[in-house]
Amino acid sequence: MKNIFLRATVIDILLWISLATLFSTSTTAGGATAKPGCESKCGELTVPYPFGIGLGTNCSIGTWFDVNCNTTFDPPKPFISTGNLEIIDISNDRLRIKNWVAAACYNQTGNRTRQNPVAINFTGTPYSFADTNKFTVVGCDDLALIRGSGGRNFTSGCLSLCSEREDLIDGFCTGIGCCQTSIPKGLTAFSSALGSLRNHTEVWSFDPCGYAFLGDEDVFKFRTSDFSDENFQNRTIENVPMVIDWVIGSQNCSEAKKSVEYACLQNSDCVDSDTGLGGYRCNCSTGYEGSPYLSPGCTDIDECKNNPCDENGICTNTPGNFSCSCKRGYAGDGTKEGHGCIAENSQFPVIKFSLGFSTVFVSIIIAMTLLYFSIKRRKLVRMREKFFHQNGGMLLKQQITSNEGGVESAKIFSAEELEKATNNYAEDQILGRGGYGTVYKGILSDERIVAIKKSRIMDQSQIEQFINEVIILTQVNHRNVVKLLGCCLEAEVPLLVYEYVSNGTLFHHIHNSGEKPWFSWENRLKIAAEAAGALSYLHSAASMPIIHRDVKSSNILLDNMYTSKISDFGASRLVPLDQTQVTTLVQGTLGYLDPEYFHTSQLTEKSDVYSFGVVLAELMTGKKPLSPTKSEEERNLATYFIMSVKENRLFKILEPRILREGTLQQLQAVGELVKRCLNLKSDERPTMKEVAMELEGLRKLTKHPWDQQGNPEENIALLSEQSTDLYDITITGQEITTETYSGQDSLFSHVIFPSNNPR
Repeated sequence: MKNIFLRATVIDILLWISLATLFSTSTTAGGATAKPGCESKCGELTVPYPFGIGLGTNCSIGTWFDVNCNTTFDPPKPFISTGNLEIIDISNDRLRIKNWVAAACYNQTGNRTRQNPVAINFTGTPYSFADTNKFTVVGCDDLALIRGSGGRNFTSGCLSLCSEREDLIDGFCTGIGCCQTSIPKGLTAFSSALGSLRNHTEVWSFDPCGYAFLGDEDVFKFRTSDFSDENFQNRTIENVPMVIDWVIGSQNCSEAKKSVEYACLQNSDCVDSDTGLGGYRCNCSTGYEGSPYLSPGCTDIDECKNNPCDENGICTNTPGNFSCSCKRGYAGDGTKEGHGCIAENSQFPVIKFSLGFSTVFVSIIIAMTLLYFSIKRRKLVRMREKFFHQNGGMLLKQQITSNEGGVESAKIFSAEELEKATNNYAEDQILGRGGYGTVYKGILSDERIVAIKKSRIMDQSQIEQFINEVIILTQVNHRNVVKLLGCCLEAEVPLLVYEYVSNGTLFHHIHNSGEKPWFSWENRLKIAAEAAGALSYLHSAASMPIIHRDVKSSNILLDNMYTSKISDFGASRLVPLDQTQVTTLVQGTLGYLDPEYFHTSQLTEKSDVYSFGVVLAELMTGKKPLSPTKSEEERNLATYFIMSVKENRLFKILEPRILREGTLQQLQAVGELVKRCLNLKSDERPTMKEVAMELEGLRKLTKHPWDQQGNPEENIALLSEQSTDLYDITITGQEITTETYSGQDSLFSHVIFPSNNPR
């Protein structure tokens, strides 16, 4: 078979693993049967046409629908064609197959004892992976990537961390011991790879292994008890099936109906595939049953067998339907649901009774409905009051009252107000999703447009700290900082309300708007200077100094005037008065993350300086912070930029437009500034205030055209396009050279220093 479903990926840290799972089969819908003369069951699985048991037996509609029934097992096991993917269930539109899991295990000293990648390729077949599957990573020190191709080009990943068993939350797969990400429709091939940040040395006592797999999100349930279960993989993960979409051919219904190979026979309907890959399926029309693929097609259902009419009625079967009439001497519509059949000589006032009964019945229904909604509303009000007190609502009111000038800035929104603003959190109002929650666009009653963040989880032990920090963040007033307007405490998890910024992220414009007239070198300097000024304000001029902790181009928003807005303020946390730095669980985005902070877990304001240096390098080069598909030298933008400056070849890596528009003095100065910001030692980096002042100064320099400095074409290096092959994970100690996904907005992603803290 060509490219049959499993193939090895050349990744030096992982090997193959196959899964043996148990999944009870379900019956095939619609009473579908096998082709005449062909077997209909393999073990416990019923195999309906267009599938067929046997290879090359002409029992299926085509080679890819052959089912290989392996009788060496007891009971026999069915597999797709000549491949090794075991079928668990076949329905009208989907298959369910046994799972394949990527795994990596380590001993107590951090040496790998097991390493397995996974790749499945359906390219050129009628199969694709359903979007009801989720890519899931389970483990406390694990990073996994999934690369999709074929129908969709797709790359994503998940980072799952925890330091103690007590950190795990039963039933929640939010990044603490378990991480999940979605896949698009129409994915026909994927490969996955699994690695570890510290080789499980810090969590080995309760978690020596990490796992990554693609499976049905409705079946997998994360349980903390699994971490102590030696049969965790066999009992829990391997029982999660993969869901596969299947279609007939590659044409849509309108094209296929013109072909002699059109598979839908009489009394059936053609349904186009929604995967975007073409193809169709057949379903029996309403009122018909059987196989739409087998001659003569679907047959009429005789509804009269079960007498759906009144006991004094007569049922008449019609093609695809039935009708009811009354026997002689009776009147009515003949149905059980309607007036039925009543004797014509009856003196009972049928019409009057029916009208009276209907009136009373409707009145009772209305009264019960009103009572039901009244009770439901009272329960809702009590529940919202409970959440309000549970989430520290009274404490926030006291803080607002005692905090002079804070009444207007820290507003408490009602749950009803935010539901109305977001049309009850409709899907079309979603601005973005992150690892910790979803951000919605909302329109308040005063016509203000806001962004509303609905988080997934809240630590009840930190309610008081959360309230204090909301008060602080609402008082941050800077034109280049996204404003936190207030919060809603009437939901199970507090909701945060932000100023709405309409023109997207700086990351989007760097990598998609490079040649647009407005995105000039002058405007890039303006954006950088504004962002640096905002970070400087947060570090040194706010009432309580704030360390952002996740500075990156996707957290710098632009409004309609292309003014910078620093974003990602879910909620911050205070640092004790006697500390100049804070020890935290390392958090941030790979590529922007301060190496010193990553190695020591000691967070300072210079960590923001490093991250901002990466953003400046992005603005100048148009390159992404991490490009794992490029050469080792160019893979990490920060190190590549520093080496280019040191080796006096800065102009070879700059974006051609920057070379045309910027002056030699400006570009050299900004390049040196980026180099200082990216210094591995935080003590040798400038402060954000110094960075902001230097950028403002560079904006005011007189421009000198490049044609007076030489030929710009000699200074522009050829830019090569990125490869689309699956890139490797390279983890050496704590150095990570691959890009990971980070949500747009995450709760508790910043640190605040008191204003009287030693600087």
